[in-house]
Amino acid sequence: MKLNEHNSKQLFHEAGIPVPLGALLGPGDEPAPSFALPWVLKSQVLSGGRGKAGGIRMAGTLEQARTELAQIFSLTIKGEKVRLVRIEPKAAYTREIYLSITLDRQSRSFCITAGRFGGMDIESCDPQTLLIEHAAPDTGLAPFQIRNIFFHLRLPKELMKAFSCLLSNLFDCCLRHRLLLAEINPLVLTEDGQLLALDGKIEIDGHRVGIDPSLNRFFEAAHLSDEENRSREAGLSYHRLDGYVGLMVNGAGLAMASMDILNYSGLEAANFLDLGGGADCTAMRTALDILFDDSRVEMVFINIFGGILSCHKVAQSILEALDGQEPRKPIVVRFAGNGSADGLTLLRKASLNGLHLCPDLTTARAALEKLKGDRPQATHKPLIVHSTAPLLPARPREASTAFPLPDGCRILVQGLTGKQGQLHCRLMQEYGANVVAGVTPGKGGSEVLGVPVFDTVREAASAMTIDASIIFVPGAMAPDAVLEAAAAGIGWVVCITDGIPQLDMLRALERLKGSATKVIGPNCPGLVMPGKTKIGIMPGDIFTPGPVAVFSRSGTLTYECVDRLTRAGIGQSVCVGIGGDPFVGMSFTDLCKLVRHDPQTRAVVILGEIGGKAEEELGQYMRESGFELPVFGFIAGRTAPPGKRLGHAGAILEKGAGGIEVKLQAMADSGFHLIDDLDQIAGAVAQVL
Repeated sequence: MKLNEHNSKQLFHEAGIPVPLGALLGPGDEPAPSFALPWVLKSQVLSGGRGKAGGIRMAGTLEQARTELAQIFSLTIKGEKVRLVRIEPKAAYTREIYLSITLDRQSRSFCITAGRFGGMDIESCDPQTLLIEHAAPDTGLAPFQIRNIFFHLRLPKELMKAFSCLLSNLFDCCLRHRLLLAEINPLVLTEDGQLLALDGKIEIDGHRVGIDPSLNRFFEAAHLSDEENRSREAGLSYHRLDGYVGLMVNGAGLAMASMDILNYSGLEAANFLDLGGGADCTAMRTALDILFDDSRVEMVFINIFGGILSCHKVAQSILEALDGQEPRKPIVVRFAGNGSADGLTLLRKASLNGLHLCPDLTTARAALEKLKGDRPQATHKPLIVHSTAPLLPARPREASTAFPLPDGCRILVQGLTGKQGQLHCRLMQEYGANVVAGVTPGKGGSEVLGVPVFDTVREAASAMTIDASIIFVPGAMAPDAVLEAAAAGIGWVVCITDGIPQLDMLRALERLKGSATKVIGPNCPGLVMPGKTKIGIMPGDIFTPGPVAVFSRSGTLTYECVDRLTRAGIGQSVCVGIGGDPFVGMSFTDLCKLVRHDPQTRAVVILGEIGGKAEEELGQYMRESGFELPVFGFIAGRTAPPGKRLGHAGAILEKGAGGIEVKLQAMADSGFHLIDDLDQIAGAVAQVL
């Protein structure tokens, strides 16, 4: 959750960081703050560049303030209409400096960035004027690091105590509220020798807001579009794009891949809308209304791969949301996986004009093309990066070591007595998984689905041998559940839970460095060894034993890939969803090390996404180790707009990181065989088996 400057300063003030007085105005409000003229009038938008756009102005009189406010409220800055303005007293200062704290994915630490000069374009300044200190998420900011930053900034020595207090308070604020970014630009030295946060930018981890709803006091609906506010209330993930095909998908990975398919086919996507794991009537009604009400949207594409979510349930929700009426705009529905045949049959029986029903992506694309008519061709050109390695079967390996999950793997379910725990325990049992125990504090001594329940993992591990644990507990408690399982000596821990604040999970993972416990997730679909066991929520019927390992950052992309492999007669040795969060346990590299000498595995498929460097790091390992197995790589989200960086701090930390082209080229140069379309996967893999 991004905060505007006004709310950022409110939070800074609560944390003991000096900020100017300020008042917030909406259109038509009369400026009557408690402080004297002259004033600074500052537009409140979530994007940068407001100064260059005329969104910051001075007023020396009340009449001038009224005139300038009218001008500011008429502005649209980077697509956002100005709806709020903050008034502050004009500050007199002698220096501007830059200070930020960012939770950095790549270094797995807090990055404290200090610049001797503040203001606009800080990311373009001389690197010699910047200092970056890394602070571990557990140990925090050391006194010597504060001294390093203070003397780097060349502040007057008499400000040492005040600066130490300010930086310590800022860091404590990040820890307490699980901030992803806290940026002060500029931090000024006033004429009377005081430090003052003249501007501020904060981003709070949205999962922390879910755990601590009091943080919603900083949410400003005025910064979001009507579609974004409606999606937020319904629990949907929505992002506006520039096209005309409304997109509704289950799962972020499949949503990104669907966006790419549309954009590369000249069917420009109007939005990214992820239903997530639920598609009840209320969510479906909201999603359809958002797309129907959007004047840019001319047709809707609903792309669902049923995993645990049944396509039949989605079909019921669609019909209920439509109230038996024809859709206001044509809808192309593609169902695959769980309940797809029943779902399509249900929609077909409804006989509603405007519903175009498709069993696969090829027919769905054709239906959308027909509806498109003579609209202009694609504005997105396919991004093709050619693989440089020859497409060859696996080379002989020096050793023969099976994937290290024991036969008859004995599984513990943490959170067994909850709704999700019971559902997926039953489904794992139906697949043939050996669930031997469950844990729910306070429910010890009971039994669920024939499985004994214990109060603690330690008690369960003392009573019987446990090889793996799967976690179905809320986000606030999941990191502790991971640590509890590891402390009991359990070798594999699969954390299904979504909604865990990044800092909380990073702290748990850092504590497990050097541990023998292998953590999968969080926010993942789990692990399947086809024909042997399932520790997760993946639909078991799409898997079949065979020679291909599939490792993915997305659950729905895993299902899409495995389904295609299975239908082509190609089985899988092991399939793992590593999780979609920035901080996860086992990486692509870790898993490839485990299958490198596995005699059952003869090829690896990597299903990646834009962002992060997990794929590049695997490529480096492949190159340095002489990895013997052919590795196929697919990246979803190629046509996504450039990522929204964490203010100037993100730009500084990401210098030289490049974009999707750089990622794909690095993968190609490392020996990946790149796949541009999901439908190519089975054919490509078949060539090396």
